[in-house]
Amino acid sequence: MKWTLAARAEKMNPSAIREILKVTERPNVISLAGGLPSPKTFPVSAFAQACAEVLANDGQAALQYAASEGYAPLRRAVADMLPWDVNPDQVLITTGSQQGLDLIAKVLLDPGSKVLVETPTYLGALQAFGPMEPLAVSVASDSEGVLPEDLAAKSKDGRFVYLLPNFQNPTGRTMSEARRAAVSAAAQAAGLPIVEDNPYGDLWFDEAPPLPLTARNPEGCIYLGSFSKILAPGLRLGFLVAPKAIYPKLLQAKQAVDLHTPIFTQRMVSAVMKDGFLDRHVPTIRALYKQQRDAMVNALQRDMKGLDVEFNVPKGGMFLWLRMPEGIDSTPLLAQAVERNVAFVPGAPFYAGEPDTRTLRLSFVTATVEQIDTAVGALAATVREALAHRMAGQITQQLAAAA
Repeated sequence: MKWTLAARAEKMNPSAIREILKVTERPNVISLAGGLPSPKTFPVSAFAQACAEVLANDGQAALQYAASEGYAPLRRAVADMLPWDVNPDQVLITTGSQQGLDLIAKVLLDPGSKVLVETPTYLGALQAFGPMEPLAVSVASDSEGVLPEDLAAKSKDGRFVYLLPNFQNPTGRTMSEARRAAVSAAAQAAGLPIVEDNPYGDLWFDEAPPLPLTARNPEGCIYLGSFSKILAPGLRLGFLVAPKAIYPKLLQAKQAVDLHTPIFTQRMVSAVMKDGFLDRHVPTIRALYKQQRDAMVNALQRDMKGLDVEFNVPKGGMFLWLRMPEGIDSTPLLAQAVERNVAFVPGAPFYAGEPDTRTLRLSFVTATVEQIDTAVGALAATVREALAHRMAGQITQQLAAAA
């Protein structure tokens, strides 16, 4: 039997992060690689109570097929918690926000159509867009995200620009109010829709980020959100908010994929969210993650001293972005780091264009403060060893050339 793959299947690639996670299953490896929320933040008792409540009050409906749009009370709750005027009819409940990216790609992208992305950008988005065979164009970016002037220059014939303004994955950077205003204005002037992905926006440490880009131009944006980072990722529950002009097609695409997101899960989350639970729960996540962020920053400042390693201090979220010294490629560095029982994600897979191979991503939310301290020390030792080998190689080459 010969199976013939569709052309789009050739565009599908394994997740670099998922492949790395297999390596981290080795005993004693401290993983700073995966973008997994801390299990300490999962409200298990609240879900146990909600589960019993849902089954007792309306168990038959909770186990039946349901509307593709999502559970109406949950859609209203989503609309109410967003900081601009949202009609629940614009809310589509998705099986994780990753499904939202897939639906958007199916509805808006053709082979060869242009999609603009940040430099670097979320790897999962590149994977979701890839099977539709678009042309992914990398927009020049700095510590606040895309540069408005480069966005304007590259916007012609673009289907949309994909942005993560809050505590971006992978860099942890956040767009300022001024940058958001400039980016929104540039997109509107070019007639370029924005797909705004905001899975981390509630995870701020000292102050909330500015208003979403979508709040400035709701008719020109699709907004993606997730319950994975504020409740639990195993729920696979996300949502998108779309203009009425595009919503029906996104709904039709979802119907073709899974008919609807599991209604039992939706009803449980709706039950958990009532009575202001998130207002009490999310601050505990922020406090934990801030402590772990601080531990990682302190360890990096101590152990990377003198190594010419650049890194940021994120104001929220789950990730920190490093740039290694000149001549160090983070991909082969990973194998050396694993030998010292620490893992990270090399930066190259996050680039749609030419990658900066010196970059890497660290997650600070699943390891303890003690593990972070140990892992950063091991990573610093790995970098020092790599630099020593590189210098020794250069000396050998120079001696050979002089002989």
